[in-house]
Amino acid sequence: MTIWGIIQLFLKAFMIGNLIMVVFAMMTWIERRLLSFFQYRLGPNRVGPFGLLQPIADLLKLIKKENFSPRQVSQVLHLAAPIFTLFCALAVFAVIPFGQEDWNLFGWHTPPYMAANLNVAVLFALAMNGLGGYGVIVGGWASNSKYALLGALRACAQLISYEITLTLAMLPVLMMTSSLSMTDIASGHMGWSMGSWHPWFIVWAPLGFVLFVLAALAEANRAPFDHAEAEQELVGGFHTEYGGLRYAAFANAEYLHLLAISGIGVTFFLGGTSVPGLADPAGVMLGGLSMAPLIALGSFLVKMSFFIFLFIWIRATLPRLRYDRLMRFGWKAMLPLATLQVLVTATIVSQGWGKN
Repeated sequence: MTIWGIIQLFLKAFMIGNLIMVVFAMMTWIERRLLSFFQYRLGPNRVGPFGLLQPIADLLKLIKKENFSPRQVSQVLHLAAPIFTLFCALAVFAVIPFGQEDWNLFGWHTPPYMAANLNVAVLFALAMNGLGGYGVIVGGWASNSKYALLGALRACAQLISYEITLTLAMLPVLMMTSSLSMTDIASGHMGWSMGSWHPWFIVWAPLGFVLFVLAALAEANRAPFDHAEAEQELVGGFHTEYGGLRYAAFANAEYLHLLAISGIGVTFFLGGTSVPGLADPAGVMLGGLSMAPLIALGSFLVKMSFFIFLFIWIRATLPRLRYDRLMRFGWKAMLPLATLQVLVTATIVSQGWGKN
């Protein structure tokens, strides 16, 4: 790799990393404000205007807290678990296409808003998503606490169960695009049409989209599938014995996982950076400059916001399922439905219905 290639790689990583951290900080505030709205209360409104500085106050509070470790624990594993989980959550963002492949901005071709354009990006994302479960189980075991261990075992059983449904929900899109590249999938809907209309894959696989959302909730440990924490039963779940920045790493990983799964959902089912009714964003000019970069990024972030709002709305609305019902629902209801969607899509692809 050349020097310029290395510089480009660091620039992309820095750009995407900063974008992720800003969105994560704002997401904590947005979730608390939305939950307070749904539950008819005030929410964070004391630190800064409208409580906008609350994430900074929370960070300072966690920095000041002690990073304690219980006696008779594996100190190395107890420290490594949250770091590894956070790394796996961040790694998924490397293959999510936030913008166009090549932006001609101010006469300079900028690097894409994508750290690594892999031909097997989908496999990489699923692998990193699955590896995050190891950090959870190691953290629960290393804590030397029955509550933490039970929470970790619940989390891993849930992760394994719903990982299958999540993959099967994504499979129809992979069959229609014949690619494992995220960039190919984001623009793959243009290869299929209903007359003169090129609908997103949510139209071709609506059941797959619903199953993806439900499986994503379970994968991200979000209500009503947040059994790994279950305060009424397990005190605090797998991170019961964590405090300070170590606890913050687990919380950060959970939010980043939610953001990553939202980005994958946008790429697979909502057309990526495409805008309905705007076939060529490069034709939108302002002062002689193409607005395509901003339109593409804005479109992607708006669609991600839809997913995030949906997840928060579900959290505020639905109670937690009983754990045995959660597992039964995953294996006996969602898995057969996901298989049915795969068979329907296989029929569409084999017959060539809608293929350009």
